[in-house]
Amino acid sequence: MSAVIVAGAGPVGLAAALTLARADVPVLVLEREPALGTRSRASTIHPATLDLLDELGVAAGLVARGVVVDRVQWRDLAGSVLAEMRMAGLAGLTAHPFRLHAEQAALTPLLLGELVAHPHAEVRFGAPVEAVALTGTAVRVRTGGGWERARYLIGADGAHSSVRTALGLPFPQSGYPTQALRIFTGSRLEEMLPGLAPLTYVRDPAQSCSLLRLPDHWRIILRLAPREAIPSRVAGLALTDLNILGTHRYDLASGVLASFRHGRVLFAGDAAHVTSTAGGLNMNAGIHDAVDLGRTLAGVLGGHQPPAALESWARRRRAVLVDHVIPASEARVAGVQDGDAARLPAAMAALRAIAADGEATRAYLAKASMLDTVPLPVRHT
Repeated sequence: MSAVIVAGAGPVGLAAALTLARADVPVLVLEREPALGTRSRASTIHPATLDLLDELGVAAGLVARGVVVDRVQWRDLAGSVLAEMRMAGLAGLTAHPFRLHAEQAALTPLLLGELVAHPHAEVRFGAPVEAVALTGTAVRVRTGGGWERARYLIGADGAHSSVRTALGLPFPQSGYPTQALRIFTGSRLEEMLPGLAPLTYVRDPAQSCSLLRLPDHWRIILRLAPREAIPSRVAGLALTDLNILGTHRYDLASGVLASFRHGRVLFAGDAAHVTSTAGGLNMNAGIHDAVDLGRTLAGVLGGHQPPAALESWARRRRAVLVDHVIPASEARVAGVQDGDAARLPAAMAALRAIAADGEATRAYLAKASMLDTVPLPVRHT
């Protein structure tokens, strides 16, 4: 019997499993898909998350596979830089004073490679969670027609969590009035828009969007009404002048599970919360959930922490999502809506004032980098 079963081999599930395995906790990961996911998903890794991934031994490998964002820029459609902040201002607060743009699919193989090196860790692909049964001292999971038993189960199996469904837990969500549109281009935007930062927010009364540089392409992200046509120009460039590799349009929703703990079942990542996806906050928060949970659970299983520590973890992480992550995510979405055009000059003036003040810049970037909510190491009693 494994001490812990983890449902889901995404970045959240693997981070939780690796945290446990490094603490010598036997862990079994069940993944419904036949292999690691390769779809283009979240691609932003914040400094606070890089610090945690460094503890798991994968930060350096991920940095080598991504684009280091050393500055954040705001500009208008005419190409004028409205404000710019350098991530170096975070020096001393984090071992990684930069943001990283790297595909989620670049992170999961690194986590998996570290995990399978532990003799008491097992990962099974093509193993969906079919049923969950709870007892006073254990949890049983049916997969592939058979049953696996563990002391605890972590549901890290995404927004459509089979674990959550098996337990009949409601997951109310509210949709956003806009959709997200991602345009993938192989064009060298840094040459077409001189001085462009690897992370640039275009804020203009006529159109707002975000530009993210990845190792082999750029992403242009806009918010559109559900039936709104894709514009012919973005960021001041004609789409016909760009090498378009593909587009992805999707709905946005926000929701938080009523409790991240249900007896011996703990929920993390998208299985527990979803947001607008702005800034990759939800995935980063999910990794924070996972590491914090892994540390706490290892302490409980090792007798260093009381079982009540798991309830404290559940309340702590839910409060982070409700009080910090979702409001920040919604504020980012609100900042790109046409209805906010009248407030744009004042917002840009405020950003310029922050960028001109070193301490204000440091505080702004620390909050934007999730350094104010990063989980602290568990203290053993």
